[in-house]
Amino acid sequence: MPLYDTQTIKIYNSLSGEKEVFKPITDGYVGMYVCGPTVYSNVHLGNVRTFMSFDVIFRYLKHIGYKVRYVRNITDAGHLENDADVGEDKITKKARLEQIEPMEVVQRYTVDFHEVLNTFNFLPPSIEPTATGHIIEQIELVKTIIDNGFAYEVNGSVYFDVHKFNSVKEYGKLSKRKLEDLIHNTRALDGQSDKKNPQDFALWKRAEAQHIMRWPSPWGDGFPGWHLECTAMSTKYLGNRFDIHGGGMDLKFPHHECEIAQCEAVTGESPVNYWMHANMLQLNGQRMSKTTGNTVNPHELLSGNNPFFSKAYAPSVIRFFNAQSSYRSVLDLTDEGLKASEKGYNRLMEAINTMDALKAGDTSTFNVTEWREKCYDAMNDDFNSPILIAHLFEGAKLINQIKDNKASLTIKDLDLLRTTIKDFSFDVLGLVNDTKEDSSADKLTGAVEILIEMRNEARKNKDFALSDKIRDELADAGIQLKDSREGTTFTTN
Repeated sequence: MPLYDTQTIKIYNSLSGEKEVFKPITDGYVGMYVCGPTVYSNVHLGNVRTFMSFDVIFRYLKHIGYKVRYVRNITDAGHLENDADVGEDKITKKARLEQIEPMEVVQRYTVDFHEVLNTFNFLPPSIEPTATGHIIEQIELVKTIIDNGFAYEVNGSVYFDVHKFNSVKEYGKLSKRKLEDLIHNTRALDGQSDKKNPQDFALWKRAEAQHIMRWPSPWGDGFPGWHLECTAMSTKYLGNRFDIHGGGMDLKFPHHECEIAQCEAVTGESPVNYWMHANMLQLNGQRMSKTTGNTVNPHELLSGNNPFFSKAYAPSVIRFFNAQSSYRSVLDLTDEGLKASEKGYNRLMEAINTMDALKAGDTSTFNVTEWREKCYDAMNDDFNSPILIAHLFEGAKLINQIKDNKASLTIKDLDLLRTTIKDFSFDVLGLVNDTKEDSSADKLTGAVEILIEMRNEARKNKDFALSDKIRDELADAGIQLKDSREGTTFTTN
């Protein structure tokens, strides 16, 4: 029996605003689409936070036995500078400013994106399609939407008729916005736009003479609208209706709202069963912004070369920090928060490192089976990684109690503890045990062991002042000594 048959997952569905029991369309299979990056600049930490959250979700679904087709796209054309269908394509603008080919821009920042995600130990998606690789599919979608009466062509551009669509369907149901309110809060067109109404959005844009990226179409040379690419790629690889669509909270409107409208204009039905949105990442309590200088990129955070953080932090520490907050919560990135996460990560890894040396007892003083179910219950509750981590700390505490002969487990329960804590730490949360191969940690261990020997010698000579000084100064440095009948050991805080 696959593990998913014994687990009931509840997912917060942005469409309904409620947690719903997850039931895939096809038993044993999950189709998941997540909006990927627009590759015109280095990936920023807000993107990393979103993709990291869905990496954990992908990992957990695989862990419990689902066969997951995870599609995460690369936007390499069609994303204009703002959502009003005006301005330059972001990649074209970058290429023009640097006087290089657009595909050079795409290649440079796609490589950067993959390098950053690999550094953070992401699993690769099942399929990573590009917008430029699916121009034909996008043109065919536009034709169908026109044929169904929900789009119109003007001067080589094609626009989705939001008002016509809203007369038979509901535009705004995902973001909980009413078209009437959008109309009221939108400035009237200035006469220079081809749109019938300001709320209409581009499916295909005419390429002006200076526009580098262009493709032939029934309406003339042009390029696809940003929203269209995700509809084309998600439905091609996952079908007209699939299980999960994810992305950042900032994509809910207009991007995801337009995706729903496009699909319903083609098939007449909603394309996704569960819409999931990861919340924003802040820096020191404020919105990240290049304009204000309140921003740090992944390379700067990992290297420590930035004005915000006192040191460099390991990728797994940052993963651990991210997992200590729900994906639906705003996450505030601070030096204090990362320091606390580093201590927590080290404590968990320290327990895991000592786990294999534990000896089984004749009886169990702790219900490991019940604890294991709590770990699954946490992830089943909308992938609640903070609660999972609390249970993992409980497991780490148990390991230390067994080491100190204050608890015991039978060999069967000890094996279950080892398997569970490793599965959730490494397979699900995606952490890497960097502490085992850390030469600085080895040096620290050697230095502390020398001090322990000096302390033992001082105690033997009844020099308790020196003995206490060594203990107290190590404690001030975050190193706790533990005396037992077997000798003295230490832990780091």
